[in-house]
Amino acid sequence: MTNRIFTPTNILLPEGISMEKWSVVACDQFSSEQDYWERVKDEVGQSPSTLNMIIPEAYLDEIDEETEKERICAVMDDYLSQGIFREIGNSFIFIKRTQSDGHVRHGIVGAIDLEEYDFSRTDAAIRASEGTVLDRLPPRIRVRRAASLELPHIMTFIDDPENIVLGPLAKKADSLPLLYDFTLMEGGGNIRGMRVTGDDADNVMESLGELHLQNDMLMAVGDGNHSLAAAKVYWDEIKTSLDNEARVSHPARWALVETNNVYDDAITFEAIHRIVFDADPADFASAIQKAMPSGDDYELVWIYGERSGTFKTGASCIGDMLSTMQEFLDDYTKKNDCRIDYIHGEESVRKLAQSERSIGLILPAMEKSEFFSTVTSRGVFPKKSFSVGEARDKRYYLECRKINGR
Repeated sequence: MTNRIFTPTNILLPEGISMEKWSVVACDQFSSEQDYWERVKDEVGQSPSTLNMIIPEAYLDEIDEETEKERICAVMDDYLSQGIFREIGNSFIFIKRTQSDGHVRHGIVGAIDLEEYDFSRTDAAIRASEGTVLDRLPPRIRVRRAASLELPHIMTFIDDPENIVLGPLAKKADSLPLLYDFTLMEGGGNIRGMRVTGDDADNVMESLGELHLQNDMLMAVGDGNHSLAAAKVYWDEIKTSLDNEARVSHPARWALVETNNVYDDAITFEAIHRIVFDADPADFASAIQKAMPSGDDYELVWIYGERSGTFKTGASCIGDMLSTMQEFLDDYTKKNDCRIDYIHGEESVRKLAQSERSIGLILPAMEKSEFFSTVTSRGVFPKKSFSVGEARDKRYYLECRKINGR
């Protein structure tokens, strides 16, 4: 059985420019650390960069959405008209990402069929793994309506314990045509991309077809769920106006993603920690310990200033624990007029928890063996349940694809 859910596509890569300045980390990283993004701005300078086609979430409270949408779309059109891209036709890109910890992660970039993805259903071939916050979608949808390009930080996972999809490519990676090889800025490690076409591409799709025969769910979204959900909503919006032929060929039906084997040794599920601002830290620490069920299944840590504490809680699985905790946080922050942010990395939590009237909550990480079984049996995790690796090891924007059909 040949898979048609994840396929080769026409991918755009820049040429003749600094790849180090072109590629920046996903916009939802370092969301409370504008100093990180200021350094990125200084590093990029006037060079062409994906930085100019995104809105780092660290600045969301300071920008006008409509103005930024127009700016982003103008930059995309300008880059296309300048001819800075070369098109890698009908291809996958096999990725070797050397992370900040030295481990090498393998992935493959291609296009998923949005007809096979749904963030609200539990029977789709491609499913969300975390709850989708619907009010986060409209700004993303409005950008996608007007944008000529997509440049994703989306990562999906396959459940491939025998490594039949990416394993053969890893063994022959050095013989594949090299597309790029460079060091990512701000300690992001190194990334190497190789073109996959012909028989190698056919083998990837065949192997994915074998996996799909074994499991109703072929892929689960690991990162970038809201970006993918926005692409889905936009496709559902426009397809009703297309004839049958256009529905098959329109580029907006597809979304560019990187797919990884969840059993890759380099992949770890890192907790997404919480920081609560404008709170009474002592009251918060006391309230959360009273709210969580008794037991010793999972351990949480609160920290503010030089003070910290550890407490344990009970739950049947980590998804249930996270759900209970998130319900408490949503209720507490609303009643006490606090603000909550979701933080990647313990070091950042500890730094932010030094601020007056701030308290950090450090969460346990999820075992990767729990991932597919939980999504299949329980459904989605609560929002912001986990992150794939540390912040600097997240996907950097790099590849682009035309999506407007013009």
